[in-house]
Amino acid sequence: MKELLINIRKCEICKAHLPLGPRPIVAAHPNAKILIIGHAPGTKVHATGIPWDDPSGKQLRKWMGVSDETFYDETQIAQMPMGFCYPGKGKSGDLPPRPECAPQWHQQLLDNLPNLKLTILIGQYSQRHYLGNRMEKNLTETVRNFGNYAPEYFVLPHPSPRNRFWLSKNPWFETEVIPEFQEQIAKQLNS
Repeated sequence: MKELLINIRKCEICKAHLPLGPRPIVAAHPNAKILIIGHAPGTKVHATGIPWDDPSGKQLRKWMGVSDETFYDETQIAQMPMGFCYPGKGKSGDLPPRPECAPQWHQQLLDNLPNLKLTILIGQYSQRHYLGNRMEKNLTETVRNFGNYAPEYFVLPHPSPRNRFWLSKNPWFETEVIPEFQEQIAKQLNS
């Protein structure tokens, strides 16, 4: 695992496409029980090198019901985005994750996570990649039917502050999904 993480952090496979240059963000340990797969780091995470070190991460930790200490304990929770580096800015937010990362690194990381019990798929990119045709017609319906992917996966919308409208339009998420999500997180961390 150590050698793999070193290789990922040195990766420059898509260097020519990265406006801020490569800075792969990943955190993993063979003992991890939970894996978080999100989109790609934003500019703040790119600057600090710490996964989810931004308002989205703060919201994600709140949804999970965990402290910063637990969240960043890679022996408990691993972090593997769809794109390991900041992809650049698009018209309505960051660009999609670079397509080179997942085929290059994901399976190698998964092969080194033998104690994994739960994978959290955040947003459409990870859900499309890992669920394929098991996804519902859109992200909202996929999240509404989160139980269909248990116990292997838990699906979530992105916790970005930009998703306030989605959250206000879908109050069932906070009342039905979050309690179940927190229960699953606690179960895995205490197992």
